[in-house]
Amino acid sequence: MDSTPNEGTFTALRTQLQEAAAAFADGPDALEGILLGIVDDVDRAVREPLEIFPVCHHSPASALAMARRLREKQPKVVYLELCEDMAPLLTELRNCRLPVAVQAFATKVDGFPAEWAPLSVVAPLTEASAEYQAIAYALDTPGVELVLVDRSSDHVFQWQETKDESAEPADPDAPPAEEEALHGDSVGVEIGDLRPRFAELEEHLLRHGRVRHWSEWWHQYVELPLGDSDHDTYRQVMLLIGSLFRRLAPGEAHRVRVDEDRERYMWTRMRQHMTATGTDPADALYVCGAFHAASRVAEFGVHGADTFEISPPSATKWQHGLIPSSHAAIEAQFGLAAGSVSIAAAQWAKNLRRTRVKPYRLAGQTGTRMPKKAARTPAAPTPAGQGPAPDRLTGFLRRPPVLDRFDEEELLGWSVEIVRAARRNGYLASTADAIAVFETSILLAGMRDRARPTPYDFQDAAVTCIEKDTVPGRRDVRRLVEIMLGGDRVGQVGYDALPPLARDVHDRLAPLNLKLQQRGVQRALLDMASRPELQQCSDVLWMLRYLMPHGAARTVMGERRLGERSLQESWDLALGTHQRALIELGYEGVSIEQVLEQRLRRTAYGPQATTATVLKAVEDATLYLRSRRLADELGRHALQVLATERSVDGAPEVLRRVRGLLAYYRTSEPSLPAWIESFVKAGYAHYCTLLPTAFADDDASVRQVAAMLGFLFSMEGLALSLGCDRNQLELAVAQSRPGEAAKTALLWAARTQLGHLSRADLRARCDELLGNPLTLPAYPRYLSGFLHALEPVPGLADFAVEAVSHAFARLPDPVLLPWLPTLITTVRSGGTDLAPLLIREAGRIFPGRLAALDTWVPPWRAADPATVTARPSRDGTAAPGGVPLLSAYPATCDAVADLLGCEGGWHTPAPSRTGAVLLARHPRTARALEELLTTP
Repeated sequence: MDSTPNEGTFTALRTQLQEAAAAFADGPDALEGILLGIVDDVDRAVREPLEIFPVCHHSPASALAMARRLREKQPKVVYLELCEDMAPLLTELRNCRLPVAVQAFATKVDGFPAEWAPLSVVAPLTEASAEYQAIAYALDTPGVELVLVDRSSDHVFQWQETKDESAEPADPDAPPAEEEALHGDSVGVEIGDLRPRFAELEEHLLRHGRVRHWSEWWHQYVELPLGDSDHDTYRQVMLLIGSLFRRLAPGEAHRVRVDEDRERYMWTRMRQHMTATGTDPADALYVCGAFHAASRVAEFGVHGADTFEISPPSATKWQHGLIPSSHAAIEAQFGLAAGSVSIAAAQWAKNLRRTRVKPYRLAGQTGTRMPKKAARTPAAPTPAGQGPAPDRLTGFLRRPPVLDRFDEEELLGWSVEIVRAARRNGYLASTADAIAVFETSILLAGMRDRARPTPYDFQDAAVTCIEKDTVPGRRDVRRLVEIMLGGDRVGQVGYDALPPLARDVHDRLAPLNLKLQQRGVQRALLDMASRPELQQCSDVLWMLRYLMPHGAARTVMGERRLGERSLQESWDLALGTHQRALIELGYEGVSIEQVLEQRLRRTAYGPQATTATVLKAVEDATLYLRSRRLADELGRHALQVLATERSVDGAPEVLRRVRGLLAYYRTSEPSLPAWIESFVKAGYAHYCTLLPTAFADDDASVRQVAAMLGFLFSMEGLALSLGCDRNQLELAVAQSRPGEAAKTALLWAARTQLGHLSRADLRARCDELLGNPLTLPAYPRYLSGFLHALEPVPGLADFAVEAVSHAFARLPDPVLLPWLPTLITTVRSGGTDLAPLLIREAGRIFPGRLAALDTWVPPWRAADPATVTARPSRDGTAAPGGVPLLSAYPATCDAVADLLGCEGGWHTPAPSRTGAVLLARHPRTARALEELLTTP
């Protein structure tokens, strides 16, 4: 191909630019090179035998020009700048409601850094985009072939140095995070990316254009003028803009290399296809971004060099599908201003009404009306020998904008409608405000040198005239304008376009009779008692609750625990809102059971997995999958993980999980699984070994040491039956030397449980702490240790109540009041889960009525013999000791004595030899006996 510029095509424009460069740049060298180079780029692209159609991403002007050009030219082959591996998905767009995004997804990476996983690439499509017009034309027109020529999804990451490098900077007008979640952290394919990468240039354009952001500048100075232009003018202007931004882009080596490699890739693919199929370049159309249309690589053109070698793809397995998108998600991903895509959609509808151009829509497209089939108009062939289109740039750049009647009527309608919407949302707006909005819009447009008010002018005018001091409702006026102009339209993927897993979920939830494709929250009521078939729906919902983000499946009533099943459940479902998450589950497997099993295995066998996380995976496998096979496998793995742990950080969680699993297996199965018996046996030896170290380690908390003791004491019976030695536990306790007060109290409790320390000795040690002024400030920490001791030794609950009560009764107020906040904070921070046990025990011990408190004697004082003899009886006499009680029930006393191993006989006091006490109690009987005995 001859690359010499045609001097006769843009001679007038070159002359004007050369004169301008000489006048404004103190010489024609630098600026002249840029300006004339731009003209050369346009000339080169125009004269290319394969027609290049430059577009801008989601531009109504590009979509309108594309629809018009396709009906005129009727190309047989359409080359589209889109990832070539996404081609099989495009036919599924018929089953969707736009906007949607074509996605390539990979959960397991092979050939990329592991921290990049999961990999995701999306290419969003809206009806007001030139790409969709080309796709709809190619798929619905017989004999037309659609060829995607851009790099594959795998090459997107092959050519990327870091995962965050291609991310756009944060935009102050970006939508909230919940809208960005539709695309997540996916890498967006920049189809028709047309934004200056030279920050100073963009700032210069915004300042002199009197606009706030790039989207407004593009709408004012490109969208509106090109909406009525012919094909040649549109094409040359877009090439001019693309060349300008390309030549003024900063010289970032990596980004420049990626841009040029994309262009080499696309031209190489197109030449390969034309060679293989014999396609005539005159019968083809190349749709690409204007930035790439003005390319200067050697591979450019049909006759370009074939020197570019395409690297083979990596071993990563890619999954492809369609996910719902939205205007706000597109704006967030590509750095556009909030509401700009909605305004573009409104401009698209306006252009269609004004120009009466029939757009292309896929047959059966959800959410759109089927257009009438237009007669095929044959293309007007270019006469032989006729050169490329004449210069249209000079006339376009000189043409002033025109305000037509249609725009004035539209502005009137907007002014009335925004007042009506404001009144519905609580604003005190009236007809005068509608007039003010109309006039202010025109005034703002005039102040900004605009011949016609734009939607952005109208938005500023509405905020100025209607929004006063406060916002009475949920939405401000700016948001009301966005809703009025089209709002945030959210797409939907149809049932037939869903992956097998998503379709299976919808089929299994069909008995609920809900519209699961619908966005928003729906309430599902499940009565398994009357409809047993709903148990399957319940199982699916619980798995979805585990796998999907919060809010997709939220339980209102009902729970699922080990050994428990709810007969009635209530759910809030939002599967339509979280359709993207459901679709991405389909990339991991063909059923939710398979995905859940893979997730559990990945969690249990992960490098950061602990014994507690593996036991949780065992519990989840039992709860949601009811898989004994998987639970046994993960349980055996938990045993291996436990053997490698050298810390006690997860001891509380391990204790809770093992107790729950033991209770479940003992009540639901005839025998315990072999893995849990081995786990108890190994855990008993493991924690006995770590116990002395944990008592002395300052990093080990009291709760963790208490959980270790709880495992040892609660599992002791089962461990001993499996062959463990109790001496190992006694030696571990004997070797423990805690330095902290709370751990010391915990050790005392453990020795009491083992029988090495009596209750009397424990009580004496607490009395000694209260009597020593040096240890008195640390007494709250001792109480914290006793509170944690309720985990391994729940029988000490009464003693913990005694210790607290004795301190409150003994300490004077000057000591107790400064000491009380420390006690409260210690108990709250260290034993909130054990406090209910302490409160219940206190409620059992203390009297229930205030009147009984005066005569109430604490049980720990009633056990004292001195206190017992001094306790008054009901009749005011001294109460007998404990000996008459034992004498009254000798059989019970003997049984207790035998159980305790006590030997010896009964020792009863000798009967009194005098009857003085008896005679004193019964004087009449005494006198009668005396008379009887004295009568001769």
